[in-house]
Parts: sequence; structure tokens; C-alpha cells
Amino acid sequence: MTHPAEAAPGSFDVIILGGGSAGCVLAARLSEDAARQVLLVEAGQDLAPGAVPAVIASPYPGRAYFNKDWTWPDLSVAMGIGGGEHDRAAPRPYEQARILGGGSSINGIGANRGAPADYDEWAAEGAKGWNWDNVLPFFRKLEHDLDYQDGNTLHGHLGPIPVKRVPRTLHAGFVRHVEAELEAQGYAARDDQNGAWEDGVYPIATNLDEGNRRVSAAVGYLTATVRARPNLTIWTDSHVERILMDGVRAVGARLSRAGRSLEVRSRLVVVSCGALHSPAVLMRSGIGAPDHLSRLGIGTVVGRPGVGRNLQEHPSIGVSAYIPGENRLPRGDHYHIQAILRWSSGLAGAPRGDMHLAVNARSGWHAVGHRIGTLFGWVNKSVSRGFVTLASADPRVEPHVDFRLLSDPADLMRLAASFRLSASILQGVALRGGCQDAFPSTYSARVKKWLRPDPVNGIAMGIVGPAMDASAGLRRLVLKAANDGTPSVEALIADEALLHAYLKLNVGGVWHPCGTCRMGDPDDPAVVCDSRGAVVGTEGLIVCDASVMPTIPCANLNIPVLMIAEKIADQIRHGPHA
Repeated sequence: MTHPAEAAPGSFDVIILGGGSAGCVLAARLSEDAARQVLLVEAGQDLAPGAVPAVIASPYPGRAYFNKDWTWPDLSVAMGIGGGEHDRAAPRPYEQARILGGGSSINGIGANRGAPADYDEWAAEGAKGWNWDNVLPFFRKLEHDLDYQDGNTLHGHLGPIPVKRVPRTLHAGFVRHVEAELEAQGYAARDDQNGAWEDGVYPIATNLDEGNRRVSAAVGYLTATVRARPNLTIWTDSHVERILMDGVRAVGARLSRAGRSLEVRSRLVVVSCGALHSPAVLMRSGIGAPDHLSRLGIGTVVGRPGVGRNLQEHPSIGVSAYIPGENRLPRGDHYHIQAILRWSSGLAGAPRGDMHLAVNARSGWHAVGHRIGTLFGWVNKSVSRGFVTLASADPRVEPHVDFRLLSDPADLMRLAASFRLSASILQGVALRGGCQDAFPSTYSARVKKWLRPDPVNGIAMGIVGPAMDASAGLRRLVLKAANDGTPSVEALIADEALLHAYLKLNVGGVWHPCGTCRMGDPDDPAVVCDSRGAVVGTEGLIVCDASVMPTIPCANLNIPVLMIAEKIADQIRHGPHA
């Protein structure tokens, strides 16, 4: 049943639609000006100081990122391009956070920036003022580096987000075996993932504090002191229906809150709903490709055909293996990705460090996952492009998302190289006694079902895990069942065509969607936002999240998104919207 819209009490200077990583930064920074009334709107639950669930605060994120209470329940996407010439990838679940703090509250806790060349590329793509020298001060502003605190101009010391590395002294036996094998294959051991951009093996950088707790944007930015500001209002469990437009000027938003629709007014609207939902909000509000909007009965307010285009992700694939007991992580909650390999594919036109390999000492929260190690590789500078379109004008219906991963042959070739590298590493580790029974692995819908943190999975895997230790034959049957008919590692390595078909069908992402409201030259019809994040052709409307990225950086996206929000908040405070 629908209800007529109600007027919200009062009005605001700024409404921030979306309380993810970017939204939390914006709310904290913009409300520093006591004269500015700020409203932050989030669809999910609050994450208030002192009330953070233990599984979110934990240094092991595996119980958080597949918890259905903290993600959009009906979101599914097409990832790859299918195994045959005319095949299309079947939709599969895709976890996007629906909780205050967004992905920073449930993601893998990686804290890296990407290459300086990533941001120089943004400037070359038309996003003026976003080159490396311009963005480094905002990377430094957001962080409190716990390892590099003196005499290093690359690192920040006063920001709200702690950054520290997992020391090699704490690496599990499996990880140490992988590191030794990588050294034998010629990869140098290096110390600072956020230091000089070089190939090598690094202890991973994380946003964990001194007490080894996750610090999300909600925790780091929306502290009790910030929340006490009388000019900051936070509404959770509130859904964005559309932006209110008066001609081409944004004047507020229509929300669904407590089962009723209401309208709130403001001088400035900032959309921070993420790379999949921000373009959907714009399109529902009449900003997008006119032909697409007209098919859904939406009148065009501002024609911008680039809205929802340019969708990017990091194509990924895993190779896993059984870890003997002495090489596992200790029991209890420990960060599971302990080292990463940055490497260069050497493909013509690809930048240095275009590939990434995460060394996971644990592949699930339960007893079986504790026994599985994974080399999870991805193309760190991918070039394939997908799109987001509306499936319906109804805000309750999720958009249609097609990543088209591996649609560019350069990505397919590089992901195949990643698979072969992972297989060769695990072969060497097996010879060292660090693992057994390597197998191809993906985050398929079936695997995600087993990784869901519920009592049934806990009981079942609690029985299966010890049985895998007791019987090699049973272990191989379990792994075969998990693979569900997938060819063996050996078969895939031996047949390039078979490997390519496997990758097209099974490629995953890394929950790093971006690019769908890209910044750039306003005269470029593919551009959605100018270098301030302002939506071209509108007034009083800004986008601030991963969707504004012109190209995908060689990084986990949370730290770059925090940087974007710091920079755009600074522009709002000192620019024409101040």
C-alpha cells in the first residue's frame, strides 16, 4: 500500500543520501560547520558507538560480509560473459552493504590506496584536480598510520581511520610457505603496501586499530562527539525513492521511512548510494539516457547518457587447497588475508602492478573454511566495462546490473595468467608440505550459501571439518562435491581453451563496483559529474562515492572512496556550495 508523501519537519542545508563510507565522511566533515544543518539518510541499521556487533568489530570479517541482515537482500548481478560465443552470464547474488558505514562495516578490511598513476589517469580522463599530488593530502588526512608515524610524507598520523600491517611474525605457516615459494620464483619481499609502487610480496595493510578491531567509517567518523552536534541528524532504516527537482535544480528528496513516504528539502543534495544504487537514484529522478527513461515512463529532466555506464570491477578467481593442521591460523578470530603479491602481467599497454594476489590463510568462518587456504587473484587494472539500468521505476525494485567481466580479451588473458600463477605457487607449497589437494574455487551461489553465518552451517561444517582431517579419501570427496563438476586444476592448466571457458563462466568480482557516474569534462556526453562531483546540467546536486571514479584504481576501494569523500567535502566547504 502506498501513502501520500508527508512533509518532513524543517529543512536542511545538505541532505546526504546514503550512509556508506562516503556518506559518513561527508556527514562528519560538513557538520563541522555549526551553521550548516546536515541530514544523513541510510537504508540499513545504525552502527552507534558502543553498540557495534562483535562480528563487525572482529578482525576476522568472514561472519560479517555474508550476513544477509547487512546487505541488500534482492540484489543479483551478471558477472561474466558466459562460456560460449552467445552465452550470457546467469545472475548471481552480489553483496552490497545496507548498514551505516556501508562496505567499511562488513568488507574485508583491506586498507590500500592504489598506484599514483591511477589518479594521474583520472586527471588525464578529464577529472581536473584529481591527480596524485592533489589526492595525496586527502589520503593522509583520513588515516592514522600505526606503523609509519615519523618522517614519511606518504602517511597520515592524525586521521580517524587506523592503518596497520599484519606483521610477518604472525603469519600462519601456510602463508609463510607461500611467501617462500614467491621468493623462490623471484618476487621481492617488501614492507609497505602504501609506500613506493613496486612489485613484490607485502604484509597486507588493514584498517584495524591497536586493539585489533575493525574501524569502519561509521565508527571512525561518526563518533559520539560528532553525533552530539545539534546540526547533524542521522536517519537510518530510511530508503531513498528519488531526488526532488525544481526544473534542473535539486531541492530535496523523497524518502520512505517507517512505512510512509515523506519529502525533505535542502539547498544541496549529495547522492552517496554506491556505484550500483547512485545511478539508479539519478535515473528514477529523471537524470539519464532519455530513451531508457522513456521506456519506463520517467520524464527526462536532464539527459545524461553516461548515467549507469562505465561500470567496472576487479575480475577475480581463486585456487584453494587443504591446509594441514600445523600450517593453519590459530583458533579464534585473526585476520585471514596476511600477505599480498603485487605483480605485473607484462601485457602490452598494461601498467606496472596491474595484478593482485591475496594470500588467504582461512576461507570461511566455520570448521571447513578454517582448513582451506586460498590464493585469490584479480586483475587490478581491469578494462572491461558493464552497465547499470533500471528494471523498473519502482524504487523497491533492484536495478539490472551486468558487469560484463572479461568482455575485453586483455582481462581474460590476465586472469588466466593469474590462475596459472596461483596453481604453480600451490604446487610449490605442496612440495614444501604447506598444503594438499589444490582445487579451483569461486564465490558461487552454492559456496556463498555454505558461507552464510547460521547455526545449520556451523553444525554441518563442524562435523565435516574434523572428518576431513581424519580421512584423505573423505576430504577429496568433500572438495569434489564443493567443486560441483568443475575441471581439476591440472586439466585447466593443460587446456587454455578449457581454462578460458571456465573463467568466463566462473569469474567473480571483489565487491569493488565503480565508475557509473564518472567525473570528467562536462562537454563529454559520457561524463556524469564534473570535477567537483556536481551532476552536469543540474544545480545543487552532487554525487560522492565510487561511482564517480573515471577508471578503477589498483586498490581495494574503501580507502579511495574515503579519500574522494574527504576531497569533495573540502570542495563543498570552500566552494560555491559553502
